[in-house]
Amino acid sequence: MEEKAIKIQSPTNNNINLTIIPGHFATNHSHINYYMDMTFIKTRQSEARAIAKELKNKYVVSTPVDTIICMDGCEVIGAYLADELVNAGNISYNKHETIYVVTPEFNLNGQMIFRDNLSKEVRGKHCILLLASATTGKTIRKSIECIQYYGGIIEGIAAIFSATEEESGYKVDTVFREKDLPGYKTYLPQECPYCKQNIKLDAMVNGYGYSKL
Repeated sequence: MEEKAIKIQSPTNNNINLTIIPGHFATNHSHINYYMDMTFIKTRQSEARAIAKELKNKYVVSTPVDTIICMDGCEVIGAYLADELVNAGNISYNKHETIYVVTPEFNLNGQMIFRDNLSKEVRGKHCILLLASATTGKTIRKSIECIQYYGGIIEGIAAIFSATEEESGYKVDTVFREKDLPGYKTYLPQECPYCKQNIKLDAMVNGYGYSKL
């Protein structure tokens, strides 16, 4: 799979590259023809910081941010984004005038939850939801429901890649969009043309990585 990898440069920052691998892949909600390998973007210090700088530019200084809620292993980016927002002068209403960076948990039923010790960093807080990628918007919708259930105030949704520009009334800010990936397609599983041609899946993928089949 890796030998087919292609690097796509960010349209706004030539220091940021997204690695894509063509093929037939299944997410939890859809089938896609590109796997986006964000391993280094999420774990390499220089690239995580560059992504954070790009996402920081999506928020005006008057946007209050108390908490960044990280999905898909984006905690390193989340920490840098918090630092960028604080340095830019964004207001935090937290007692110590700094930003929390938290990650939700998923219970046995697949429900997104915050334990009691973390829920206080969401309840009544101005939150940014940070994801690696969004294809169908289902994860964003699920996350919005959870944050609102715990009393969080959503100030923004940020992603490294998003195929949707808006979800549930919220703009999705991102570094890469569908137009930046030539030929990118996403399908409902029952409508996937690869499946109809009996082309086997290359891998199961999610925001954390892939598992070859």
